[in-house]
Amino acid sequence: MSNNDIVPGFDEEKDESLKIRLQKVDSVEGCLVLYLTGYIDTYNSNFFQKRVNRAVEAGFSRLIFHCGGLNYVSSTGIGSFTAFLKAVKPKGGDLVLLEIQPKVYEVFQLLGFSQFFHIKDSLEDAVEHFSRGGQMQQSSDVFPKIFKCPICSTKLKASKPGRFRCSNCKTILAIDAGGQVFLG
Repeated sequence: MSNNDIVPGFDEEKDESLKIRLQKVDSVEGCLVLYLTGYIDTYNSNFFQKRVNRAVEAGFSRLIFHCGGLNYVSSTGIGSFTAFLKAVKPKGGDLVLLEIQPKVYEVFQLLGFSQFFHIKDSLEDAVEHFSRGGQMQQSSDVFPKIFKCPICSTKLKASKPGRFRCSNCKTILAIDAGGQVFLG
């Protein structure tokens, strides 16, 4: 199934610096996975916004951005994600980010945006987030939580919310009651 089959006209415009592949999630209404490969900066963020807005206009309000192939995001690119969040929230939608590279995650952290986005470890976790209606889990449902350190990708386990140090790279991390992991 091509991108144009999922969102008509999606691939009318292309940009070699950022490739986007779409995958519809049939088990959740209005849910779309966007596999991002390349980078998002000042020069291609307009292209990125146009493509994603076309998907939102086509009725997709639950967006999962698979960022494993994304090796750089500028502050302008992060602004694009914020604009998407503002576009889908009034439609009952939300946004989930997956597999963020450590250096990309750092930009989200530095700009203070990591707290606005749901960051999940797997596609299954992201789909489950939407299956539950996008509600935050109760603390007892979240812990113990197994996750990867955002800096060195070491698997870690937190038994409760709080601050702690990565056993491998010694980075100070915090985890909130909803299971979101933050630097420091």
